[in-house]
Amino acid sequence: MMLLLRISGFISAFMAIIVLAPSLQSFPPAEAIRSSHFDPYLRFPGRISSPDRFSFRQASPFRNAAECATVAENSTICDPSLVHIAITLDEEYLRGSIAAVHSVLQHALCPQSIFFHFLVSDPGLQTLVLSAFPDLRFKIYYFDPDRVRRLISTSVRSALEQPLNYARNYLADILEPCVRRVIYLDSDLVLVDDIAKLWRTRLGSRTIGAPEYCHANFTKYFTSRFWSNPRLAGTFADRRPCYFNTGVMVMDLHQWRKAAFTRRIEKWMEIQKGGGLSGRIYELGSLPPFLLVFAGHVAPIEHRWNQHGLGGDNVKGSCRDLHPGPVSLLHWSGSGKPWARLDSNRPCPLDAIWAHYDLYGPTSTATATAAAAAAADSSSSSRPAWFLSNIWLSVQAHLM
Repeated sequence: MMLLLRISGFISAFMAIIVLAPSLQSFPPAEAIRSSHFDPYLRFPGRISSPDRFSFRQASPFRNAAECATVAENSTICDPSLVHIAITLDEEYLRGSIAAVHSVLQHALCPQSIFFHFLVSDPGLQTLVLSAFPDLRFKIYYFDPDRVRRLISTSVRSALEQPLNYARNYLADILEPCVRRVIYLDSDLVLVDDIAKLWRTRLGSRTIGAPEYCHANFTKYFTSRFWSNPRLAGTFADRRPCYFNTGVMVMDLHQWRKAAFTRRIEKWMEIQKGGGLSGRIYELGSLPPFLLVFAGHVAPIEHRWNQHGLGGDNVKGSCRDLHPGPVSLLHWSGSGKPWARLDSNRPCPLDAIWAHYDLYGPTSTATATAAAAAAADSSSSSRPAWFLSNIWLSVQAHLM
């Protein structure tokens, strides 16, 4: 019993660094009342996946805090008080998607007021969502892979070539016209803050908002063929393009529809596809077309809302630390995914944070403990001094 308590304290100490630190302030978990009668089911063509290979624990219930606006039981998806979040579901990243949803609910002051829009290529996954979140407000949308498959070119990593990665391009077409704004989230991230703060971001005249990284070498996202062609390179004339990660975006769907941005993105994909191997204008997947259309026209959002790159590079997936500054969202972009590293008993230090929201399989502290132990390994010289010292002080206090 004492051993269990000590292990639990070890994990709690590590989590406290993130959840309780002043720079990572968030609302405490809230509980939820039952969802109103939104129909989460749609009929789709194609195969039905077997849910037998997945087993998710049911998340604790959540309810709105007293100060939240009341959402009527008979309200519709068009209720203006709802916060709309779009995220994809597929078998390979399903575990990550479930953890992302769980983290959103845990840190939301008003979880009952959040509506999830799940984009799927396999309609059988909705039963798994219900098994984990029986009271969740959500709707399933079928995204036909054939809609975009002809436009996809090879990338540096095969995972970036999956059609569902491009579903974000079509949100304005897929979601109901009454949904005028949505937050798009990738499946390999968790929040440690209330997403309502991100929802309230002012976009001004811009169509999308995202954290920008103007210090990054923007030229590397396109090939020499692109930059040597005055007509192509002239795309960025009269604007100051900066890199931004498309895994976290606030999107004004009303403006998107008026400007027909989906078609603009498709045109760039057609240029890339038609160029052949010798005439490619970029090497990554769905990111460059977004940069071509929006870079230099993005409403900047605080970097705390996308601490990206935690999955390492696109080949090795090596461990990386947080960027300096406060954190509201941790994003494992790159090839290293926390669930894979945890399962292989080779976790990176920050993977213990993700493990806190993982609902896959039976309850177990083993993988989280392994990740926390890795974080406390003083032999890892790449860890910042403040990172190691905080972990050691908290862990020692809990284990004494």
